[in-house]
Amino acid sequence: MAEGLRPFRLRGRGGPQKFGVAAGSLRGLLRKGCRLLQVPLAGSRLCLYEDGTELTESYFRALPPQTELVLLGPGESWRGCASDIEQFLAAFSSQRDAVVEAARKLLSDERAPRRQKLLADLIHNLSENILAEERGDDEKWFEARDAYKGIIDLMSDKLKSVKYNGCYFDRREEEAARLCTTEGWFSCQGPFDRDDCPCKHSINPYSNRESRILFSTWNLDHIIEKKRAVVPELAEAVKTRDGREVNWEYFYQLLFTVHNLKLVHIACHKKTNHNLSCDKTKIYRKGKQNHEIS
Repeated sequence: MAEGLRPFRLRGRGGPQKFGVAAGSLRGLLRKGCRLLQVPLAGSRLCLYEDGTELTESYFRALPPQTELVLLGPGESWRGCASDIEQFLAAFSSQRDAVVEAARKLLSDERAPRRQKLLADLIHNLSENILAEERGDDEKWFEARDAYKGIIDLMSDKLKSVKYNGCYFDRREEEAARLCTTEGWFSCQGPFDRDDCPCKHSINPYSNRESRILFSTWNLDHIIEKKRAVVPELAEAVKTRDGREVNWEYFYQLLFTVHNLKLVHIACHKKTNHNLSCDKTKIYRKGKQNHEIS
């Protein structure tokens, strides 16, 4: 009997737009994704958006619905959040002239004082040494770029050394084991603005097949949000480090481990701004440490 269709969120390597695609097998999802994004099927593959783990058929069957995936064409690669940072920096660098020109046009017609100031500040910041193309033209910009690349490389090496922290269910069960008060029981930890789940959601997925299916709808939610808080804070830390050493392992912990995750029943997973930020005392290292990958 054919497996039931499950929905996934799919995007390509080159853009942020996401598409809803339903499939019952990895091969079926790959075929649909290639047709949708106009990517050749030969040599293409699917990986997790979060950390770049490449999917196998057995891994695909373990994924919960609505998992975000990236379709890679022949020769393309994806390193999760690190790839997003690289794309952002590359896009910003190549489009800076156009952004400045667009801001100037808006400023010429703007009458509101506050918006005038915002546009003027944007133009000033983007235009500062805009023609610098060699290291000697803008040493600080090139140092920041090198620092970004160094941190991304360290995170990538760390992920590889720990085999990308295991599969999705390994992380789910590790988190659940830490949260549960009774062996085998998983407890909802949402929403964020209360001490615990108001509906007292709990489940023992080991009890029967139906419970395991239901448990697949539960989510792991980032406490400190990746895109709204962690990645911007990392970018700011590199930019303003002023000789200090960025504590990349703290950001790695927030991005790629269960430290920054809570187990949430789908009904309690509120997709709103959590308004939580990184710990300012952990952004930089207190003392000189080596970069050994453990």
